[in-house]
Amino acid sequence: MMMEMHNTNKMISFLVFLISFTCILNAQKGDLELLQNEIKRLEQISGGTVGVGIIHLENHTQLMFNNDQTFPMASCFKVPVAIRLLQRVEEGSLTLDSMINVTARDIHPGSGTISRLLDDPGVSLSVLNLLELMMLISDNSAADLCLELSGVPVSVNEMLHSNHIEGLSVDRPTLALIANWLGAPVAAEQKMTMDEFREVVKAVNEVQQKESMENFSNDPRDQSSPGAMALLLQLLWNGQLLNKEYTDLLLDIMYRCETGELRIKGILPPDIRVAHKTGTIGKTANDVGIIDLPDDAGHVIVTIFVKDSAMDVADREKSIAHIARAVYNYFLFHKTE
Repeated sequence: MMMEMHNTNKMISFLVFLISFTCILNAQKGDLELLQNEIKRLEQISGGTVGVGIIHLENHTQLMFNNDQTFPMASCFKVPVAIRLLQRVEEGSLTLDSMINVTARDIHPGSGTISRLLDDPGVSLSVLNLLELMMLISDNSAADLCLELSGVPVSVNEMLHSNHIEGLSVDRPTLALIANWLGAPVAAEQKMTMDEFREVVKAVNEVQQKESMENFSNDPRDQSSPGAMALLLQLLWNGQLLNKEYTDLLLDIMYRCETGELRIKGILPPDIRVAHKTGTIGKTANDVGIIDLPDDAGHVIVTIFVKDSAMDVADREKSIAHIARAVYNYFLFHKTE
């Protein structure tokens, strides 16, 4: 009789545990749905289409929003370029202190310092200098040199495919990307001086340029799904792409990123660290990175893309900031066990 009562109590305890566990799972599922609904609401602030990839690095909780679409990466393409560049350093193909001559055809348009300060060639920068300029201030001239040093787009895409990262493609240097956005038919392998670039762009009439800028997000080149970029960051964090020395180096640079203060970091507490990389062109604004959560809550990857926005950059940044804060709040509540 006592044995039967003991077995009955065990069965009741197990059923109580099972019911409680099921309730917890359902609550978490419901909360994830609430988070997804909040992201959908915040998408409206952006004035366009938002894509979000979320992976908690310790408890592996994931949420993907509009992951069936790809988004122009803009300067976020510099993350896979940086990884492939450091792989080549790790392989011994080049060294971080190798000096690279910057020629007139290496000075490219867009963001950064090199194009503003070095109108004339005649300077050499180390591979590490170029890597930091590319990732810290999104220097386009440095990025195109890093892409060339990494083995051009083919090599970067081979790295992505070998690690089963689908839905992310690096196809052009920033020179060609910006020219194509402006409607100029510049090929990925073409090199030109800034004067030559201006002449090529000048030849595009206003109607062609407007049409090209309007349709830019339909160009499948240099795009990523939110989940593909999130997976890339997960593999980087886990040390599956680079050894510890170069993983730590790249993450340290990303923690010191100087662009996008109003994006993922925008409304997070000021002491929260974020390793990230931004991207902006035309109707696109992006920020992809890893948030260090407080109170032993772990780390969460957040990739946020905005495309086809009718709003100005400030509204796109506001959308990114609020989505990042919603993700931050969610994972503070669901701490890693």
